[in-house]
Amino acid sequence: MGVSTARPAGPEGAKGPDKAVAVVTVDFPPVNALPVRGWYALADAVRAAGRDPDVRCVVLAAEGRGFNAGVDIKELQRDPGHASLIGANRGCAEAFAAVYECEVPVVAAVGGHCLGGGIGLAGNADAIVASDDAAFGLPELDRGALGAATHLARLVPQHLMRALYYTSRTATAAELHAHGSVWKVVPRARLLAEALGLAREIARKDGTLLRLAKAAINGIDPVDVRRSYRFEQGFTFEAGLSGVADRVRAGFGGHTPDQEGGRP
Repeated sequence: MGVSTARPAGPEGAKGPDKAVAVVTVDFPPVNALPVRGWYALADAVRAAGRDPDVRCVVLAAEGRGFNAGVDIKELQRDPGHASLIGANRGCAEAFAAVYECEVPVVAAVGGHCLGGGIGLAGNADAIVASDDAAFGLPELDRGALGAATHLARLVPQHLMRALYYTSRTATAAELHAHGSVWKVVPRARLLAEALGLAREIARKDGTLLRLAKAAINGIDPVDVRRSYRFEQGFTFEAGLSGVADRVRAGFGGHTPDQEGGRP
């Protein structure tokens, strides 16, 4: 359980591991809802892989039922203060930034659910390969939180992002493929192989040029994703301080007094 980094076997016919591709795998059973330490471990692993001079592309993958279910809500509920909320906010910000700022391109291999923090990771990746059972969404309003609209807006058009955010609904991999944000949709059994295939194609380019290309593309991005996400997190913390987050989280999306006509 945790975060691991490995070099996959080389392409068919090659001997030894593929040094040009690093696979960072997240494994926090049962649904890959990450505790605070998990977000920081993920950030460290992605940054370390990107700094390796032999690596030209990173694949971000996951074990288990889904790619990522966001923050470990139970960890927040066990904390009578705000230390876990602050830790989760900072840890998510670091993990998302690590993917975006990784020195080489990052390919996200998304299978199953990609929710909450998963959107932050996939939205900041350079390319996404998804399984045909993948579902992308931000159920934050059902969990007493806010955030990652910055990253969902990188995956779908603006009005669809808003509708998905307000309703907590999900979009399929096929829908995101139609919008151009998912590179390829494949059966679950072929997910990692397809992601590795794309990563190897990228890794055949000159390593120095790839790093320059990544920096150049990030430099012309119209939105500062780190600053934008931290702005969103300020409202998450406000929801926590006001008590509305705990009230919604207790019902995990159930009716709150104001939804039933009572006072908040």
